[in-house]
Amino acid sequence: MIKKIFTGSFAVLLLAYIMFTVVYLNFFHTSEDAVCRKVEVAIENIPGQNYLSVNDIITWMKAAKVFPTGKNMKEISTSEIEEKLASNNLIKKTECFKTTGGYIKIKVYQRIPVLRIFAQNKSYYVDKERNIMSVPNNFAAYVPVACGNINSEYAKKQLYDFVNYLQKDKFWDSQIAQIYVTADQDIILTPVVGNHRIILGKIENYKENLDKLQTFYEKGLNKIGWNRYSTINLTYKNQIVCTLACAVLKAQSEISCLAQ
Repeated sequence: MIKKIFTGSFAVLLLAYIMFTVVYLNFFHTSEDAVCRKVEVAIENIPGQNYLSVNDIITWMKAAKVFPTGKNMKEISTSEIEEKLASNNLIKKTECFKTTGGYIKIKVYQRIPVLRIFAQNKSYYVDKERNIMSVPNNFAAYVPVACGNINSEYAKKQLYDFVNYLQKDKFWDSQIAQIYVTADQDIILTPVVGNHRIILGKIENYKENLDKLQTFYEKGLNKIGWNRYSTINLTYKNQIVCTLACAVLKAQSEISCLAQ
């Protein structure tokens, strides 16, 4: 009796295995030989930074002649799709793979802009990995703006380090609205609060000079007012030289303020 039950169970399991194998192999064979039926694109969601759309990705694939729909699955190169999409400087990386049933799935990771540059009749962003990226259509990132005498190498190195420092500091991240680079490579800052300009000097000295300025803000401007001066010059050692804004006399006079 036990032997009959065992034999019967084995036969059922064997039949189920054979059916599964036939179905699986047939499905796999079909999925590889079949025509691609659909492309599914997923774009990494970054709050406040979403500038790419599924239509953008499809348009770029068609332009690069790698749009897979209608092609034989065996002939589709997922690595080629990834390479072509990654050549667009708005895309950080892509992941592309085939699925059973004739589907191609693509995940797209956007670049994250940290700095906007206006220089040499060009406008572009620098991203978190120090790469130059184009300005997307109908999108403006809320990041520091720099203009003036800036080339791409300066933007990706010294200026990136400076902006990265500002963004990591809670005080300065909310204070600086714009950065200007003069022909002599001096930095002039436009703050969010107040009508003055900040002459920071050479970018190599930004940490020391920003510390000096923060002390002046806390011990000076908080008491006498943020609109008293038109310029605050930090280029002098152990001093801050300010230009007094005098609207009544329509004149300016130079005064020195000890930072410490």
